[in-house]
Amino acid sequence: MTNASQVVVIGGGQSGLAAGYHLRRLGVDFVILDAQSGPGGAWQHTWDSLHLFSPAAYSSLPGRFMPPQTGRTYPGAQHVVEYLSDYEKRYELPVQRPVRVQEVRREGEVLCVETDSGAWQARAVISATGTWWRPFLPAVPGRGDFGGRQLHTVEYRRPQDFAGRRVIVVGGGNSGAQIAADLVYDTELTWVTQRPPRFLADDIDGRALFDAATARRRALDEGRSDTGGVASLGDIVAVPPVREARDRGLLKADPMFTRLLPGGVEWADGARAEADAIIWCTGFRPALSHLAPLQLRGQRGRIATVGTRAADEPRLHLLGYGDWTGPASATLVGVGRPAREAAREIAAVLT
Repeated sequence: MTNASQVVVIGGGQSGLAAGYHLRRLGVDFVILDAQSGPGGAWQHTWDSLHLFSPAAYSSLPGRFMPPQTGRTYPGAQHVVEYLSDYEKRYELPVQRPVRVQEVRREGEVLCVETDSGAWQARAVISATGTWWRPFLPAVPGRGDFGGRQLHTVEYRRPQDFAGRRVIVVGGGNSGAQIAADLVYDTELTWVTQRPPRFLADDIDGRALFDAATARRRALDEGRSDTGGVASLGDIVAVPPVREARDRGLLKADPMFTRLLPGGVEWADGARAEADAIIWCTGFRPALSHLAPLQLRGQRGRIATVGTRAADEPRLHLLGYGDWTGPASATLVGVGRPAREAAREIAAVLT
């Protein structure tokens, strides 16, 4: 069975919902196809203690402020799931789930979106699948020799699962720092990073990061020198649990080890540490395998874009994968503007 819609949005997380909000306002016929069994996108799969970098009012999608969470300045992941679920219902966004998109291919004047529930033909496609579904693991010598448990950020849930164990957390970004802070009280923790951790000033949260990313994009668009954006400020937002562990002297990072052994890790100087588990907080790559038939990917696995539009396929827009698809577009507060631009550009072509 083949279905038809002017626009197919792939992904029902924060980026897909923001796109749907603007498409609905513009009167465009669209459908959102989401592979998950329930609303909330990747937020429903995070570790238990994860919470936002910004207060609720500064973590909102277009059209509706996120309500504050009682007793918390920075809302937790479950609060975000509840907000996204309410957002979807409030604006009556046409989300179909679970529908897994297998591929997008050209078919004459339309793009054909093949799914496990049939095919869709569309005059435009917005890919909003994010990165959570494609965790990155670095090629470290001996990784296959380690006899303990290895897991990525996406598989970590709670410190009780590792109580009393020797755990190595790898990664100097926000995930690494937050998970290290989560584990430091219940485990024998070793935290390793490629370079010394760079904590942002304690008064900086997601609001300042969004402003920095926007200022960088504006400078580049106007031909001015690169401001450095978020990277110029640091790598780790000092959210309360991270700040507390850091101030108590519990978050001390070792340099990255050079190889894994059956029972632990080894550094370049021959020093060793035993480990029962290694948690790789080593980031993600864009989840774009469904777009492979279009043959658009270039350097670093990215698709060249003009704004959100694919440079070599004008019927395709990419949303929420990082600054290359809009300043801070992988964040709740940041995705609204590129979602609006994508919807307007699509509407202009369709009418």
